[in-house]
Amino acid sequence: MPRILPDLRPETMKPDVRRWTGISAIAVAVLTIAEFLVQTTTIGTRPELDDEAALGPFTAETANATLTVIFIDTFLMAALVVFLASFRQLITHTRHDMQWIADLSFGAGLVFVAVTLVGDAMDAGSALDTIGATPDPSAIRALTEGHLVMFGSIGCVLTALVVAAAGYVSFASGALPRWTAWVAWACAATNVAVVPSMFGGTSASAPFSSGGPGVTAFATFPFLVWVTIAGLVTIRGHAHHLRRLEAHRARKAATAA
Repeated sequence: MPRILPDLRPETMKPDVRRWTGISAIAVAVLTIAEFLVQTTTIGTRPELDDEAALGPFTAETANATLTVIFIDTFLMAALVVFLASFRQLITHTRHDMQWIADLSFGAGLVFVAVTLVGDAMDAGSALDTIGATPDPSAIRALTEGHLVMFGSIGCVLTALVVAAAGYVSFASGALPRWTAWVAWACAATNVAVVPSMFGGTSASAPFSSGGPGVTAFATFPFLVWVTIAGLVTIRGHAHHLRRLEAHRARKAATAA
């Protein structure tokens, strides 16, 4: 009689951690791109926070789009948690003595997720303030000023810690190609460079204001590039990784001979 139900024996239920690292990384990349497209095509540039006459109507007009971005970001953060956990397990399987550094990347990533979700809640609060009620520009301004720093400088410091530690364990363990570590360290450097944006004011059009377009270009985008690269080199699973290592050892042996 053919088997109808899936094989759920304990030895068959072990997920391929490399493949899940790749799947979650690609999910993060896709959701980030979707969020960016909604943000740029339906929300646009926010007015200055001291322009109360424009701030209230703008927030009311873009409330649904803002909530859509936050809706996407919630799933993005869930995918990022899966990626961070999978990446940590990938490293600790390869080099157990590197676990504390992998834990550092994982822990910083979880704090980043928590900070981002708090910022999302504040951003959602400003949108909800306009639905079925008269917009309060002072409340919108306060909520916006709070989440700008979370999405900006605070997030950049945490992201830099995540990718710097991840780059180190990638280089030391060989779980990922060593060139990916250099991408991670470059991402860490650009994130650190953007941290002083918290002193740049709140203008949405100034390149290096708090939460401005400079943060997206030099912090968010490099992080997305690293996550995508990590996903592409791991998504084919553990068996492909073993074949790659065997081929690499064979080439080294042939060169030595």
